Amino acid sequence: MKPISMLFIAICLSTNAYAQTDSAIKIQKKMKLNAGIITTKLAASKAFYTDVLGFGVTFENDFYLLLHTPGRTSEISFLLPDHPSQQALFHKPFQGQGMYLTIEVEDVDEIYQEIRNKGIDIKIALRDEPWGDRHFAIEDPNGVGIDIVKYSPDNK
Repeated sequence: MKPISMLFIAICLSTNAYAQTDSAIKIQKKMKLNAGIITTKLAASKAFYTDVLGFGVTFENDFYLLLHTPGRTSEISFLLPDHPSQQALFHKPFQGQGMYLTIEVEDVDEIYQEIRNKGIDIKIALRDEPWGDRHFAIEDPNGVGIDIVKYSPDNK
């Protein structure tokens, strides 16, 4: 193969690789995660997340509830099972196992005390982990474990 042909192929390949990398970066910048739980416990979920964790209501109707964290950096939604407005994929209710949420906070000790003062059952007591994180865990009305953590700066 002639050197000019090899150079042309190398340029094309590197341009294509750059385009794929650039495309992936653009997609990532536009991504936002909203976890959703299909449950009959809309009212209990709303009360728990707003009263215990200080979430706000973004949107609510008779079959769907969208809540946001303080500062509106994240959202979680709740959907009634078997609702006729939804496709079959979103009909089956969550069975209360195999899911957890992590909420990162600045002062885990303060949040721990506030939640204890509200009489919420602490599932994992406040503790320091060998890797540096400090955290505790509670459970929402749907059986979802919620790990409330202050990450160690060295492990983030």
